[in-house]
Amino acid sequence: MIVVKRDGRKVEYDSNKIILAISGANKDVKGKEKLSRSGIEEVIKEVENKNKASMTVEEIQDIIERKLMELGKFSLAKEYILYRDKHSIIRQVNSTDESILSLVKNTNKETMEENSNKNAILVSTQRDLIAGECSKDLADRVMLPKRIVKAHNDGVLHFHDKDYFIQPMHNCMLVNIKDMLDNGTVMNGRLIESPKSFSVACNVTTQIIAAIASGQYGGQSVDIRHLGKYLRKTYDKIYKKRFLGYIEKGYSKEKAQKHANEDAMERRQEDLETGVQMIQYQINTLMTTNGQTPFVTIFMFIDENDEYKEEVADIIEEILKQRLKGIKNEQGVYTTPAFPKLIYVLDENNCLKGGEYDYITKLAIKCSAKRMYPDYISAKIMRQNYEGNVFSPMGCRSFLSPWKNEKGEYVFESRFNQGVVSLNLPQIGIIANGDEKKFWRLLDERLELCFDALMCRHNTLLGTISDYSPIHWQYGGIARLKKGEKIDDLLNTPFSTISLRIYWNI
Repeated sequence: MIVVKRDGRKVEYDSNKIILAISGANKDVKGKEKLSRSGIEEVIKEVENKNKASMTVEEIQDIIERKLMELGKFSLAKEYILYRDKHSIIRQVNSTDESILSLVKNTNKETMEENSNKNAILVSTQRDLIAGECSKDLADRVMLPKRIVKAHNDGVLHFHDKDYFIQPMHNCMLVNIKDMLDNGTVMNGRLIESPKSFSVACNVTTQIIAAIASGQYGGQSVDIRHLGKYLRKTYDKIYKKRFLGYIEKGYSKEKAQKHANEDAMERRQEDLETGVQMIQYQINTLMTTNGQTPFVTIFMFIDENDEYKEEVADIIEEILKQRLKGIKNEQGVYTTPAFPKLIYVLDENNCLKGGEYDYITKLAIKCSAKRMYPDYISAKIMRQNYEGNVFSPMGCRSFLSPWKNEKGEYVFESRFNQGVVSLNLPQIGIIANGDEKKFWRLLDERLELCFDALMCRHNTLLGTISDYSPIHWQYGGIARLKKGEKIDDLLNTPFSTISLRIYWNI
């Protein structure tokens, strides 16, 4: 059967759309008013038994309403009719005019203060905020069940990031920077091959960060350990060139080695300072397509088992030195940059107990005192809590749960979070007013609401094809999927997470 849409388009009949519509209305009624799966099948047969070659959407909806009434599901029929009427109104009414105009006039206080990383006065940022207002409007009127919208508006829960909900975008992630640097990536249709030096690797990293930030709405984390390899490449490249040059000049092998090492170390230091400065300045001067500085965290961990640990230690030291110095503002005064956020891992080799890298920890503490960062993580505690693993939180400071791939290997980098819903716990306590049974009943009911809200996020991402954000899905940020391939396998396993947060304080 062919279904004729309101705009005249003709599509194939799909019974799943009836199932989804009635199931959605089912959630807004209670007890006997709900329609069983067999009842839904009965409604579908009522439509299909008409044996028409084509029907309009309105004809199908009329049949559904009549059948629900025949089955005695009057409240359900009412909810279905309201659903139908709501979508009819949607096609005629635009409810975003006031919020958008107030945004342009810089009087929309709620939107302007929602994200401190966005300068809502800038024209480029306003374009993203305007799109966000349209997204929130469509989310409330079309995409989210009304009970979720009501719960959000009543402060029962908070459905985060509605301003991006209409697009298949995810939340936070750990960028697989190792894969992207070692195996190359593609940006804007251009192949970026593996860098040959540290400063180039830093430049590519900041470009990746900006591209990643433009295709998601949450924070991202980058493990700085993966740049150690490229600092070694800088040294090796200069050393080899200088050594051969000295040999050609008639130097002995020993003298050639000595002078080549001195030259290579000097150039290595220059490349180190340049590369770190590039990361700090580019991150703070880049503007992503969503109108803000990339929300990026740099994870600083000196792993004793890392063959490039000496290079990593030098990189971390330089990052802390430059953060301590700060960045000049428009008046030329050194200030504390908001990004990148820094996380420093304390381990046996740097915990101020005579460790090899205690000097870096002392520098980190000095930096925290003046510039607020880095934050600190205990490797010892992480190993206890995460099955022996030490890894970065996502940019939003949420930690992934341990997960192994088909080879039995733990994987953290490249994984991501699908979205966030927060539960207002203090409100439940206030309403319960000392009645423990009421408290637990309300908690159960509201956790069910939160689950449904989180599944809205999950279901919105289902069916997304890799082409939506190639930097994430095709070129290594998260995966190396083929063009046109769906991301569903990454959504339906613990490879990705989805977050319920709890508000503990009023």
